[in-house]
Amino acid sequence: MMKAIMVMFDSLNRRMLPNYGCEWIQAPNFKRLGEKTVTFDTCYVGSLPCMPARRELQTGRYNFLHRSWGPMEPFDDAMPEILKNNGIYTHITSDHQHYWEDGGCTYHTRYSSWEISRGQEGDPWKGYVGKVEFPETPFKVTEYMQKHYGFHILKHDIVNRQYLKEEQDFPQAVTFKNGLNFMEENKNEDNWFLQIETFDPHEPFFAPEEYYNLYPDNDYGEEEFDWPPYGPVMESDAVVQHGIKRYAALLSMCDKYLGKVLDMMDKYNMWEDTMLIVNTDHGYMLGEHGWWSKSIMPTYNEVAHIPLFIWDPRSGRKNVHTDALAQTIDIAPTLLEYFNVDIPTTMMGKPLAPVLQEDKPVRKTALFGYHGSHINITDGQHVYLLAPAKKDNKPLNEYTLMPTHMRSMFKPAELQETEIHDGFDFTKGCKLMKIPVSAAGFNDPTQYGTMLFDVTKDPAQLNVYEDDDVEVEMINGIRAQMIANDAPIEQYERMGLFKDREMTVEDLKAMKAYAKSFDNFKELSSFDYEPGAYKQVITLLNLTKEVKRDEVFSRIITAAGEHSIITKEMVLHTVDDMELDDESKFMRKYFIGVAGRTK
Repeated sequence: MMKAIMVMFDSLNRRMLPNYGCEWIQAPNFKRLGEKTVTFDTCYVGSLPCMPARRELQTGRYNFLHRSWGPMEPFDDAMPEILKNNGIYTHITSDHQHYWEDGGCTYHTRYSSWEISRGQEGDPWKGYVGKVEFPETPFKVTEYMQKHYGFHILKHDIVNRQYLKEEQDFPQAVTFKNGLNFMEENKNEDNWFLQIETFDPHEPFFAPEEYYNLYPDNDYGEEEFDWPPYGPVMESDAVVQHGIKRYAALLSMCDKYLGKVLDMMDKYNMWEDTMLIVNTDHGYMLGEHGWWSKSIMPTYNEVAHIPLFIWDPRSGRKNVHTDALAQTIDIAPTLLEYFNVDIPTTMMGKPLAPVLQEDKPVRKTALFGYHGSHINITDGQHVYLLAPAKKDNKPLNEYTLMPTHMRSMFKPAELQETEIHDGFDFTKGCKLMKIPVSAAGFNDPTQYGTMLFDVTKDPAQLNVYEDDDVEVEMINGIRAQMIANDAPIEQYERMGLFKDREMTVEDLKAMKAYAKSFDNFKELSSFDYEPGAYKQVITLLNLTKEVKRDEVFSRIITAAGEHSIITKEMVLHTVDDMELDDESKFMRKYFIGVAGRTK
């Protein structure tokens, strides 16, 4: 008999699990899981964030080189559908609300059957027309978003919570109950795959009180919260520590429900014939490097380096760790190989059976990133974050037949310059919409620059180091992966790469010299800067209307002339002196804070 179960969490932090050395988190079932599986110590994300990760989870190939968030495409080879078409029953139970939105509407329908649990985050679940009172938080950015953008998901979240009174009402509890019912009902049947997927421990960190009590914070004196913003940490260390404890509480709830799956596998001795995969899509920043959340900062290991646990009854290997490099695109071919189903040539991931059976590596590098941002690569020792070559981050396009964002379709204005593209080697002859992407604003990835880390010596990624030979090796590894994935030709131009040949050390030095000289405000390069201050100055100038830019530029030059170094405080004082209302000043300082992060 052949069966498989995948338990998938969202935003599950590797560094906060006992399996990877965390001693203070109460997660006994994750520890128990490690005793029953192979624990992957070097697993990385691929495409980010949520739905891009799930597309490659199904297709076994990168999403982010060709498009951003969106549905499965008509030409996609989807793992659950392939299994279904080959006589393997596939079922998903989930509370991940992005599946039921425009940008995820074709994922769950790839399975033989599916169940949903409502109420997570801003799920538009219960209808409530009246106004709601938004709670006070320590985050000014959240208050700004409420006032100016409505931030409807916050309203929906407040309404949803009114219907989640007991633990059994919580979406995670319902999701696992549905999954356990499937296991009970079908334990004696053959050839099925079950995916139990919860949105937790994704923010907001909303959990029953008993889990909060596991991590008391009696001395915390600021506003209560469980939903950090996406942005730089501008709050006190007490706020950061409270956020960590709120995340920990929700993680402990996840641990409890993971334990229920392990209990049932023990009860019916399903370990004899059932593969178990426990995974996540990405991690989450809780103050590290001075950031909250994900998406808008460089893709540090807190987000990119993820946990993975697999039990393969054919090999029987358990209670062991492996250093073999793996990533999300490897899961689909792993499941297909397990069920003896042919793996489509479109899948670029590698079956992990050799790792599970004899600890034999299946890949040398892993590519990862967000569409239109850095292109990142790791070989397990080095992590290289390659920034776009030019400030405008162009040329950049979306290639799709499903022009849909997270919660909406593309607007007509976004589609006015759409062209028809002949397609790629994985699109089965389908022509695609080629949709130009406008340049990023304050969050343009070029402001963070290219970074190289040796994570064996510097696991916290606190020190960017330079080694031209290693950097060239990483760049050529990126190029090779782009070629293998038939990346759009303009991606090479955007990243400063050559498609027709590898980069040399001499090429790299020339590229760095060009980047250093490319500056719309060259006079500023003659001054010395506190770390991060130069990026803040450039960001402030870019946020200033052109008619006012010379005035701000002059103020900075005048201030610089009175000091030996331009500091971050000096840039903030410049904002204070500008003729702006308080909210405009606050948001400029917020964006400048994003640009000035140096860790």
